[in-house]
Amino acid sequence: METHNKTLATEVILLGFSDNRQINIVLFLFFIIIYLVTVVGNFLMIIIILISSQLHVPMYFFLCNLSFIDIFYSSSALPKLLVDLFSKERIMSLVGCGIQVYISTFLGDTECLLLALMAYDRCIAICYPLYYPMIMRWTMCYRLAAFVWFMSFFISVVPSLLMPMKACNPNRINHFMCEIIAVIKLSCDNIYLNELVIFCVSFITLLLPFFFIIITYICIISNVLKIKSVERSKAFSTCTSHIIVVVLFYWTAMVMYFGPSSQYSQSADYSTNQGKYISVFYNIICPMLNPIIYSLNNKDVKEQLKKIGSSCISPNEHLNTW
Repeated sequence: METHNKTLATEVILLGFSDNRQINIVLFLFFIIIYLVTVVGNFLMIIIILISSQLHVPMYFFLCNLSFIDIFYSSSALPKLLVDLFSKERIMSLVGCGIQVYISTFLGDTECLLLALMAYDRCIAICYPLYYPMIMRWTMCYRLAAFVWFMSFFISVVPSLLMPMKACNPNRINHFMCEIIAVIKLSCDNIYLNELVIFCVSFITLLLPFFFIIITYICIISNVLKIKSVERSKAFSTCTSHIIVVVLFYWTAMVMYFGPSSQYSQSADYSTNQGKYISVFYNIICPMLNPIIYSLNNKDVKEQLKKIGSSCISPNEHLNTW
């Protein structure tokens, strides 16, 4: 089959990182450790939040959603990458490639909006503490979380389904996964409209939530500075983990979609290489770091970890506490 004198592709070849077997062995060990830490860390965070009644508050409900996203966000790329590190031909069907694009884009956009929602929760808790139980009641939290998931699907997946892309040979992608910016270079037709849609979606799911987070923290800081210095550190401590996660995730994602890597032209080889390594950070590293950051910087989580650990060591002594 031909379209504009170009042969339609039926599969995609991922170039990955290297063809050197020794390098791939090292990368395999590196990535499988990251994957295990990601799955165990986020799963443990979910379990701690579910079984600890002290953590049954809106902030940890949203954190539970974040851990759930990170498990599947990392799983959308890492298992395939681990297999490809020992494969001579890193081939992926167009259907499989499309599914990976949809899942990773959907979960990435959901995380962006969820981080903005978590900032809103902290803003209400610190700026309007008396109204917080009424504003962030459980029915409202469930609706806000459902709204984030629905909006992410509607914004990221629906436009892609309405604009199917025909891929042409050469069908090689200089990437370890089917990232939308890399896949779009295989298009047989003019990609101006696709570029416009990606830019609009990135603006809605990246820039707008980021600006919203900045505004919420301006409100938080202005209110915290008015309270006593003794209570000031306690108020800031509830936001530290969230700020670190936001900076790590949004910084790399915005570099990817609004920096040099956002140049979609087929001749942008430099951008493709750069985008491949940036994707490692926000697709693989960030999901691993999130539970670590929240467990190390959060007193409530650390206390619950100690209780669970001590209960596992001497269950008889703590039998009456559960």
